[in-house]
Amino acid sequence: MPNLMNTYLPLPVTFVRGEGVWLWDEEGKRYLDALAGVAVCGLGHCHPELVKAICQQAGTLIHTSNLYHIGKQEQLASRLALLSGMDNAFFCNSGAEANEAAIKLARLYGHGKNIDLPTIIVMEKSFHGRTMATLTASGNRKVQAGFEPLLTGFARVPYNDLEAVAQVGVHNKSVVAILVEPYQGEGGVNVPQANYLQGLRHICDQNGWLLMLDEVQCGIGRSGNWFAFQHSCITPDVITLAKGLGSGVAIGACLAKGTAAKVFKPGNHASTFGGNPLACTAALTTLKVIEDQDLLRNAMEQGDFMRSMFKAELAGLPDLVQIRGQGLMIGIELSRPCGELVKTALKKGLLVNVTSDKVVRLLPPLVIQRSEAEQVVSILSGIVKDFLAT
Repeated sequence: MPNLMNTYLPLPVTFVRGEGVWLWDEEGKRYLDALAGVAVCGLGHCHPELVKAICQQAGTLIHTSNLYHIGKQEQLASRLALLSGMDNAFFCNSGAEANEAAIKLARLYGHGKNIDLPTIIVMEKSFHGRTMATLTASGNRKVQAGFEPLLTGFARVPYNDLEAVAQVGVHNKSVVAILVEPYQGEGGVNVPQANYLQGLRHICDQNGWLLMLDEVQCGIGRSGNWFAFQHSCITPDVITLAKGLGSGVAIGACLAKGTAAKVFKPGNHASTFGGNPLACTAALTTLKVIEDQDLLRNAMEQGDFMRSMFKAELAGLPDLVQIRGQGLMIGIELSRPCGELVKTALKKGLLVNVTSDKVVRLLPPLVIQRSEAEQVVSILSGIVKDFLAT
């Protein structure tokens, strides 16, 4: 790859075709995709309704810019507001951009309260993107290394530790917001205690802070609800989305409610491509198919089934730390680094991922069926057993 910047270490395979949960490489070998483009292809590959809608829109109008009204964008904003309980939306192209918008919104909110250095509380082991602001917000030293000096205006605490958040508030009167993933993805598919988001909501209400939830990976049905926060029965001030929103077509969104929805004014923020007709068509179709095919229920049922089967298959292994997750967001933590399992699974026709060195991460398409879920469990359980036996 002499003409590509050396920013990736791709696996030795090139996919040329996809259908549902399956991909085919150049030689015709078939692979079961249990990663869905890292939680992007929720409808699987080449869903017929999505393909039809994209082709029709591409033949009608792809882009005009936000200098003009965009009907599809307004429809998508209304749909997301209805599903989430938020008031409005800003559209962009990625999760990093959505989080960048949220960070800017929080800072502007803070300056509106005459706070000179608005500070956002963020979490250890978090991942919010690779722009300068979002990598600074991330609790991952690997993505920060070499890009110093990092930005100011962030206070970091352990994930799932309400007391640590409260203590920052006591000692730092410049805090204006909390930015947190309801379930951490890159950090190891970490699931907090049941009252964590409620506790954060209470702290924010007490202090006049914004509660900003990064649902880039866990949103749009992956958890078994439209949004992960809906498992906790709270309402955030800001939600960021991307990945599964467009089923492979690049789109991100920053949703806001109440005071937060009134912070941005014309000229405060913008995106050239954000919310163009093609991207919004993909997102509207994605939401329609998830609803029509009852994929929220499917995500919950198949995810529960897979975690239960993994626990049965891997029971008693001394090097198995934990099997955890929510919906079709599954992590299998081992006691030692297991990155080599990705290549082993690839050879056996299964696409998985390892994050945080020791956690096998599964993010299958929301359309996965029971027989396919059984294949994932069977293949991966065998691989893990062989690995831990060596």
